[in-house]
Amino acid sequence: MEKNLRGYVRSVRDFPKKGVMFRDITTLLKNGEALRKAAGDLFDVYRDKGIQKVAGIESRGFVLGAILAYLLGAGFVLIRKPGKLPAATAREEYSLEYGTDAVEMHIDAVGAGECVLVHDDLLATGGTALAACRLVEGQGGVVVGVSFLVELDFLRGREKLTKYDVRSLMHYASEEEL
Repeated sequence: MEKNLRGYVRSVRDFPKKGVMFRDITTLLKNGEALRKAAGDLFDVYRDKGIQKVAGIESRGFVLGAILAYLLGAGFVLIRKPGKLPAATAREEYSLEYGTDAVEMHIDAVGAGECVLVHDDLLATGGTALAACRLVEGQGGVVVGVSFLVELDFLRGREKLTKYDVRSLMHYASEEEL
């Protein structure tokens, strides 16, 4: 590749609010070579882990999560914000800076003992990923790993996920790092 993967991530200052440096992966996703490399790098990590399902977290976790499921020969599970799934769901709440939020998964999405990879585009504080892992485990699934394209190390989200094998393709040590 002409650039490493991080070179394909656009940094947008003051989005979605002042003081935040948003890591925009759409610039990576639109480049076929970069997308192929990202998917291939994660596939290489998980190819021999016996993964039966990949659970992608809404919404950007759907993109690479579905590609990983295809490459792994696994099924794909949607983890969504409340009220977005049409059948019976399990729900897991998690804390935000001010208040709570939740994610849901169909109750029949993961079977007891199934090996599951949880995937999202970015690891920040870890709350959403931990809630997703709890959803999978609540249905009897075994979380084999948790993967991300980008990890914001300075927010220490990995600390909430210490019981899992966490893999991120790109790391940012500070908000201002480009």
